[in-house]
Amino acid sequence: MPKKIRFSKTEIQHLIRAWLAISLAFAIAMSGTELFTITLLAAFIISAMTVGIGFVFHELAHKIVAQRYRCFAEFRANNMMLILAIILSFTGVIFAAPGAVMIAGHIDEKKNGKISAAGPAMNIILAAAFMALYFVTGGIASQIMLYGMTINSWLAMFNVLPFPMFDGLKIMHWDKLIYGMMIASAAILMFLSGVI
Repeated sequence: MPKKIRFSKTEIQHLIRAWLAISLAFAIAMSGTELFTITLLAAFIISAMTVGIGFVFHELAHKIVAQRYRCFAEFRANNMMLILAIILSFTGVIFAAPGAVMIAGHIDEKKNGKISAAGPAMNIILAAAFMALYFVTGGIASQIMLYGMTINSWLAMFNVLPFPMFDGLKIMHWDKLIYGMMIASAAILMFLSGVI
């Protein structure tokens, strides 16, 4: 087992680039017609704390589990998709595929399932944490926590869809019970975020 998680300078640059771009895209979509104002700055800060953290922690969860299995694992941003996300955000539409953790090494179906499950599991944990903070905060802080819950439950649900290139299909091939528990958890958190 590796003693610590390894990061390259290139990977850190890619993570920061993707974090900033995704945060900006969501901020633009949140701001609506109030672009290039203090509203956009406030939306960017909120997005960085909720969407940005959800994205970074999702990718880091994949990376950590993969490196525990002695695989090479580093995040690489998809610059074209980041640019597309920002352009589309001006229409109010968010399509975020910021990049992925590139993994190389010998892994079987079980290890691949665990690596894949780590990302959406992190978003489920974050959504639950934001929900807990919602109940102990008030005012604007509680609204930020609710936004964090909504975004992270959505990220979890999106990533567990059972389609090729998504985490969900690899999780389902590994363990259908765990897959069912994850998709149910994400769905419950999404529902709660809409009724709180």
